Amino acid sequence: MTIAVDTRCLGAGRNNAGSFFDAHLLTELAHAYPADRFLWCSDKPLDASVILPANVTTFIISPEIKNALHLQYWFNYKLPALLRRQKTDAFLCTGGISSLRTRIPQCLVVDDTAVLHAPAFTSATNSRYRKKNMAIFLQKAASVATVSAFSRSLIAGDYKMNEEDIGLLPVEPEDVFVPVSFEEREKIKDRYSDGKEYFLAPCVNNAGNNLLNLLKAFSFFKRRQKSNMLLLITGDPGDAFINDLKTYKFRDEVRVLADPGKKEMALLTAAAYALVYPVLYADSALVPARAMQCGVPVITSNTGALPGYCADAALYVNPGSFEDIAQKIMLLFKDEEQAKELAKKGAARVRANGKSNVAAFLRAWIKQAVNG
Repeated sequence: MTIAVDTRCLGAGRNNAGSFFDAHLLTELAHAYPADRFLWCSDKPLDASVILPANVTTFIISPEIKNALHLQYWFNYKLPALLRRQKTDAFLCTGGISSLRTRIPQCLVVDDTAVLHAPAFTSATNSRYRKKNMAIFLQKAASVATVSAFSRSLIAGDYKMNEEDIGLLPVEPEDVFVPVSFEEREKIKDRYSDGKEYFLAPCVNNAGNNLLNLLKAFSFFKRRQKSNMLLLITGDPGDAFINDLKTYKFRDEVRVLADPGKKEMALLTAAAYALVYPVLYADSALVPARAMQCGVPVITSNTGALPGYCADAALYVNPGSFEDIAQKIMLLFKDEEQAKELAKKGAARVRANGKSNVAAFLRAWIKQAVNG
């Protein structure tokens, strides 16, 4: 088969931390099926760190998408022309948008329902266009999938679909997220936190990170506990947050590590005292699952897909209350036995969910759409 893939999330300088799809998964899919031809389609060059499999050809389709008009023109005119020329069998819509002007079977992945239920947490360009046209995208797609039972229920309810008609993609932590020895943990802390213990807070560049509430909670914790514990924030929290951080009282005890690679992120996760993930909205529990697989206790929000995955293997917070976040951080800090118990439950939870071959699932799902 010749499979086109929307790889705009892999564009240089484009933060894709909130996406189900990343370079690791898409290259794994191509490596697993060398007889297939993959057309990676984007509006800007790939990040230089992406190593292409032999059966992948990249296409940079102009214009670079900077507004809603660019988005419509790209998907409905420029992309269909390329798909026709390349005799494409299927188009994998990784960004939740399908083309309205092609007859090629499209496999639509809706991994972000924030555009429908919490648009303040998404970019205006994507949010308005997707929300306005989502019903048409779903109707146009040969098959639809999402990343959690929470998201599937929302989509089915909003668009009068049967839940059974919406595929559920397996979301699971990558094999690189594993526990580390005490000695390795100390080396990681020496490298990133001057040997000090730290809470880890992964983020993406949108308001849903809830980072200001997290800073307030961290201040509360520092004043009460007089601890040398650090807060490590990974990813791209945005320029506004970086500016706010300059005037933060405990700024010297907050580190921002922009865009760590997957292996580096796995090390940072495995060496953390705890994961603190008080996001305002989440379609997927991948971030907590990674920490659980590393044997790290989890503090996370009581919203979205998170409780359904984490069950009793996490401490839950009301993300709108920095006092609640602070109380749970202090609880875990003061009670090492509870932290150990949560870590054990988390590891057991990940094992209970089992391992799936995500690439095989995607390939079978795409083939089913092509065969009708």
